[in-house]
Amino acid sequence: MPLFALDKKLSFPPVHFAEPDGLLAMGGDLSPQRLLLAYKSGIFPWYEDEHILWWCPDPRFVLFPSELKTTKKIISLINKNEFDFTINKAFPKVIHHCKKIKRPGQQGTWITNEVEKAYCKMYELGFAHSAEVWKDGELVGGLYGIKLGKVFFGESMFSKQSNASRYAFTKYAQQLKAEGIELIDCQVYTEYLESFGARMIDRKDFITLLHKWTDSHSPL
Repeated sequence: MPLFALDKKLSFPPVHFAEPDGLLAMGGDLSPQRLLLAYKSGIFPWYEDEHILWWCPDPRFVLFPSELKTTKKIISLINKNEFDFTINKAFPKVIHHCKKIKRPGQQGTWITNEVEKAYCKMYELGFAHSAEVWKDGELVGGLYGIKLGKVFFGESMFSKQSNASRYAFTKYAQQLKAEGIELIDCQVYTEYLESFGARMIDRKDFITLLHKWTDSHSPL
């Protein structure tokens, strides 16, 4: 399949044209309008250099909140209120920590300065959200993503203390379920997210669910 080059026109090629690894297109920009169109189309940006790359893998790794798995350890920590949990109280700090945190096997980060700025703008517009975990007033874990309709598109998480990110994900997934969120997009497979109950579904099924659970009209 060809790799599509995007221009200033606000559009994406059909997702079935993606490469076997999910790579669909390059170029364009990270404007709120383009990001919203991307997520509603099942597409997300992921790149490390100056060229923006857009992806839509098949199969897709997702978590249905009703299938969330919790461990006895996390349940115990939640019952003890081991951490303070907040939502949308420190979005810029969360994404910056996700950008700076060192991860095993990774030389760099896909959260470039451009990405950080773009998602902070999405937060200001009310589309990006964060969940934070605090210990003694210090931010020790959290995650962020995009929320559209009944779908939450997870982007990244970080942990500076044992169990902090697991605590954040568990609490936020429970909160999303309470809010009526039907699907959490985890994008690509990780053993870590599989432990929460995330699983693979066909891309065509994922797109069908997006059409069902996101708004049909652009919010911008």
